[in-house]
Amino acid sequence: MAKRIVILGAGESGTGAAVLAQKKGFETFVSDMSAIKDKYKQMLDERNIRWEEGQHSESLILNADEVIKSPGIPNDAPIILKLKAQGTPVISEIEFAGRYTHAKMICITGSNGKTTTTSLIYHIFKKAGLNVGLAGNIGRSLAYQVAECNFDYYVIELSSFQLDNMYKFHANIAVLMNITPDHLDRYNYEMQNYVDAKFRIIQNQTDDDAFVFWNDDPIIQRELHKYGIHGRYFPFAEKKEEGLAAFTEQDKVCFTRPIAFNMEQEELALTGTHNLFNSMAAGISANIAGIHKECIREALKDFKGVEHRLEKVARVRGVDYINDSKATNVNSCWYALQSMKTKTILILGGKDKGNDYNEIASLVKEKCTGLIFMGLHNEKLHAFFDGFGIPTVDVQSMKDAVNAAYKMARQGETVLLSPCCASFDLFKSYEDRGDQFKECVKNL
Repeated sequence: MAKRIVILGAGESGTGAAVLAQKKGFETFVSDMSAIKDKYKQMLDERNIRWEEGQHSESLILNADEVIKSPGIPNDAPIILKLKAQGTPVISEIEFAGRYTHAKMICITGSNGKTTTTSLIYHIFKKAGLNVGLAGNIGRSLAYQVAECNFDYYVIELSSFQLDNMYKFHANIAVLMNITPDHLDRYNYEMQNYVDAKFRIIQNQTDDDAFVFWNDDPIIQRELHKYGIHGRYFPFAEKKEEGLAAFTEQDKVCFTRPIAFNMEQEELALTGTHNLFNSMAAGISANIAGIHKECIREALKDFKGVEHRLEKVARVRGVDYINDSKATNVNSCWYALQSMKTKTILILGGKDKGNDYNEIASLVKEKCTGLIFMGLHNEKLHAFFDGFGIPTVDVQSMKDAVNAAYKMARQGETVLLSPCCASFDLFKSYEDRGDQFKECVKNL
């Protein structure tokens, strides 16, 4: 009898897993507590895969031989606890997909910078003419691509939630950008639980594999010795020191190994210190993969950036509007504020994930001339920022936020949407939040 695989969650990840499971001959069933999008229903129906929405029918789920869980479902959800109590394995879509491909895996995680770094690595690999897929938190799901495509390499952005349910999966190149507090609401407000999730990216690495990481991250430095790391180390940092795979010196970015080369810092397509690190991590990963240095240089020069990440929207009456909706935690907002060259009106707020705003306090005092709090519950923002003596406005829609910013901003200033928070109180997603911001700015 065919093994029964149940997939919980029918978004990009879950539907991709279902397509692959059915293709591999499993009895496949998909269950989603919410409504399933039409495009995913169509994909399931075309392949005669059974599904349900708006409920989890225990009689159809608890009889599974294995369950593939969407990263959005917490590990303590009632149905997951029941599955675990009866010993049913619960894995991630990435773990499942990894069983059915021999492609080389380049995996990127970190609290911030992972989408940009993932996109940049993919851009370099594509430019080098490699047969490469983009997966994880961006692009088509890995499982779908393993089922329908035949790539030699996958560049995969991994969240801590995806890493939580990965056990045997093996990254040939693992990239860890940084670790700062994020999603602590999903980790019992225990930072160590979140740190452990991030470090799962190097589990199962062998001596032939590579671990690329930011050398100056205090948490990474503290944790490195705890894990029996087999892969070769490729650390990067801003200042030159012994053993680094990349650093800066006299306005140049220097890559030391496997092949040594350098390029002018001002030639990098992406600006700001955080993007310097993103470019280093991407350059090292491409270097390890054997891509020619000329190609890496060219790709780092002509990369176009990522939507919703410090994205210039427009200049209206001498005021620049920048969409950084992807800043769903405080550290992301810190990077955004740090890169501002002008006085700034900051739009922030949303669903707070246990945020500590002390990290941005000095930058807000130094750079912000106005704060716009956008959310259903702004009490915590007021409690923290009201003592700064900076004008504040409360809004509950993007249109009101942009109109308030338009009134507050003086010529030569910047309006920055960098919310520090998840989007789910007022918006469908951070993309929806950023799209609404761009639309409202264009209507000014």
